[in-house]
Amino acid sequence: MPTMSEKILAKASNKDNVEAGDIIIANIDVAMTHDLTGPLSVQSFEKIGAKKVWDSSKIVIPFDHQVPADSIDSANNHIIMRDFVEKQNIEHFYDVNQGVCHQILPELGHVVPGEVIVGADSHTCTHGALGAFATGIGSTDMAMVFAEGNLWFKVPETNRFNVTGALKDNVYAKDVILHIIGKMGADGSTYKACEFGGETVSDMSVSDRMVLCNMAIEMGGKTGLVEPDKKTIDYVEKRSNKPYEVFKTDLDSPSLNIIDIDVSDLEPQVACPHNVDNVRPVSEVDQEIDQVFLGSCTNGRISDLRDAAKILKGNKVARHTRMLVIPASKEVYTKALDEGLIKIFVEAGALVSAPCCGPCLGGHTGIIGPGEVSLSTSNRNFKGRQGSPDGKVFLSSAAVAAASAIEGKIVAPE
Repeated sequence: MPTMSEKILAKASNKDNVEAGDIIIANIDVAMTHDLTGPLSVQSFEKIGAKKVWDSSKIVIPFDHQVPADSIDSANNHIIMRDFVEKQNIEHFYDVNQGVCHQILPELGHVVPGEVIVGADSHTCTHGALGAFATGIGSTDMAMVFAEGNLWFKVPETNRFNVTGALKDNVYAKDVILHIIGKMGADGSTYKACEFGGETVSDMSVSDRMVLCNMAIEMGGKTGLVEPDKKTIDYVEKRSNKPYEVFKTDLDSPSLNIIDIDVSDLEPQVACPHNVDNVRPVSEVDQEIDQVFLGSCTNGRISDLRDAAKILKGNKVARHTRMLVIPASKEVYTKALDEGLIKIFVEAGALVSAPCCGPCLGGHTGIIGPGEVSLSTSNRNFKGRQGSPDGKVFLSSAAVAAASAIEGKIVAPE
């Protein structure tokens, strides 16, 4: 009677079964690091005396956090990683033009169901939307993965969110996950696998499921997962030729806790400063804004850009507000160009940037100054997250972001 996570980790550790609480050594299928966390992994790899990575075909290295380089330090980090890629003959290296790591890994076929995926980035849990066990690890842990190809895990218990009800107009997956995090609290799923199921999730696209899994970490989750279905398989088989195995949770598992979430009456939601679980309906928030950021590994996909463009078309960004639009990948950017979305954003007064993480981490384009307020479609709003520690960051869906950019204050789309 195992859960999805228990089944995947049993396979990865070459065991017939494992139970929540067991300590296991799991073989890694995909290891990802990027330009910000990668240099410490490389330095640690060399410090332990390792000479060759365990499998150069299973390591993925994208540049996305500070691209193009915005300082001497970031340029040096790029040099360190390019040298490592060359020396170790890393097959899957994506330089500054490809996009955000958590978007391009599934897009480019690196993620399939049943795998164990680790990334030196906390939002690696995004990839569980395709039925993988995906989790973030530290840079020094990544050095050991590079050397050995495996890593120890404590098998997690599972919180399964059974989401039911048809979403109202202008209510999206981002609103659902913000609502869940507000209900659970920032530590409500600490070191638990967060599964998302139910009729509402079944109706969602793969991109929307990525939004749910992306933010599992914001309630303490070890990973986020959605059981693979036809939508998953169609997505995967168009993008990857890797073999895969589909696992599903036995609903009578003793390590499973089912939490029912009815979203029939859910309104657009906003996470208010300075914690992701400080969630309120948009109707209860009265806040002028200085900047709107549409992008990130949470909501920089083509569906988000379409939602925002539909609202912005024929309108203008408010005079006292600036809007930054950053597609999550080159593929998303190209589709937005082909569909005329970029023109809509530019004509509305938004600034469109090349695919990257942007101001999400406060490390590059579009950071906010002292006292400024940002409305962001990203995943974190901690103090100082997008620049000045005296600034404020609110989180919302792409639709709320677009409507708010027009009004110059946080509002729901009509």
